[in-house]
Amino acid sequence: VQLVESGGGSVQAGGSVNITCAVSGLTPTNWYMAWFRQSPGKWRDYVAGIGGCGSTNYADSIKGRVTISCGNDRQTLYLQMNNLKPEDTGAYYCAASTDYWETQASRYSYWGQGTQVTVSS
Repeated sequence: VQLVESGGGSVQAGGSVNITCAVSGLTPTNWYMAWFRQSPGKWRDYVAGIGGCGSTNYADSIKGRVTISCGNDRQTLYLQMNNLKPEDTGAYYCAASTDYWETQASRYSYWGQGTQVTVSS
């Protein structure tokens, strides 16, 4: 199984970024796929998840500013983030779990290597 994130970078506050996770070795329609953020000195926080490339769930802290989705190929995961704030800065990881709606990082079986998003004020 491989999860490979891309699309991070530096952006000004108020800007947008779309990050991507290319998935191989598992079928996202059979898993709960999620994005986590890890800020310096902190553990990974749940950002958003999608079950079977269908229903979605978002952390309250970021709801309304992000959209998680699957690509038409059902092997790509996206996270569109808008109106970014400096506190959104961190490494963003895509992950897969067999437990739908799971928000605890320890319950995820597979992880990507992360992509950095830096938001400057």
